[in-house]
Amino acid sequence: MDVTDSELMIRLTRGEDEVLDVLMRRWGDRVISFLYRMTGRRDVAEDLAQETFVKLYQARGRYKPSGTFSTWLFAIAANLGRNHARWLRRHPTVSMDDSDASGDATFPEPADPSRAPDGTAVGNDIADTVNRAVLALPLDLREALTLFVYEDMGYADIAGILGCSTKAVETRIYRARQILKDQLKGLRE
Repeated sequence: MDVTDSELMIRLTRGEDEVLDVLMRRWGDRVISFLYRMTGRRDVAEDLAQETFVKLYQARGRYKPSGTFSTWLFAIAANLGRNHARWLRRHPTVSMDDSDASGDATFPEPADPSRAPDGTAVGNDIADTVNRAVLALPLDLREALTLFVYEDMGYADIAGILGCSTKAVETRIYRARQILKDQLKGLRE
């Protein structure tokens, strides 16, 4: 289907509700991936992604075709992720799902069949260490870094999603990298 996301949103605002399915198929995995990296929990990411598309549908009348659809969509997802983080701070829990022996969330990486088992184990340990370090970043830094690195977005798009200036995005990414560099310096030795 060669229809743009903006055209689909225009059709959605006109009452063609079935195009929401097309948008969900196009963007669902990326939204889940973003929210997973924000929350560290697959089940929470899936729930928040579903809620993202509910909010998109509810706000369909406010969509401006002049803007970038992905910026609008990820702004909704980021807001839901922030709301979830605030809720967790007020209602702390310990999850037994999606965690390793220490109780920290992990992001499983697919096995590389070309690597030997010992190399794969070392690679998984490194990936786990990096993932835990990213999850430990302050939320504002983690959001900016995740959108930049994993979603391959530019500073302007990230600024639109996070509601800040491009200079603030640049600063957040720089600070996140510096923190990760300090925390992960032992991995390079």
